[in-house]
Amino acid sequence: MIEYKRIKDFESDQLQELFMSVEWFSGNFPEKLQTALHNSSKVISAWDGNKLVGLIRGLDDGIWQATIDCLLVNPAYQGKGIASTLLKHLLNEYSNFLYVDVVPDEKKNVSFYEKHGFEIMEEGTPLQIRGTSWKIET
Repeated sequence: MIEYKRIKDFESDQLQELFMSVEWFSGNFPEKLQTALHNSSKVISAWDGNKLVGLIRGLDDGIWQATIDCLLVNPAYQGKGIASTLLKHLLNEYSNFLYVDVVPDEKKNVSFYEKHGFEIMEEGTPLQIRGTSWKIET
């Protein structure tokens, strides 16, 4: 049976295993993941016994706007409703916010979010900068 927990502190190997299971680049940096999750506004995780099998992370300003930063489920556990349950728990915690945004890293995941009430914004395009290329010499 899957258990859902609201915790922010994880072992680095638990995070690395989960993130690498879905081939996310960030899995190569488990210590940074530990810090990022610890500092996040909200984190809800899914557990099969002692095994971390899913996770959702929300970032917010406390009242106005929230962003779903990541939602991932180990492929061996996909198709069991875990992602939907994680999303529903997080959206419930953000029920008084004016906006909840998500920018899926993969276009194939857009339909999942639409199924849960998200709409593609008519105006606006997600942008990203990676690594340290934004460091400007002064």
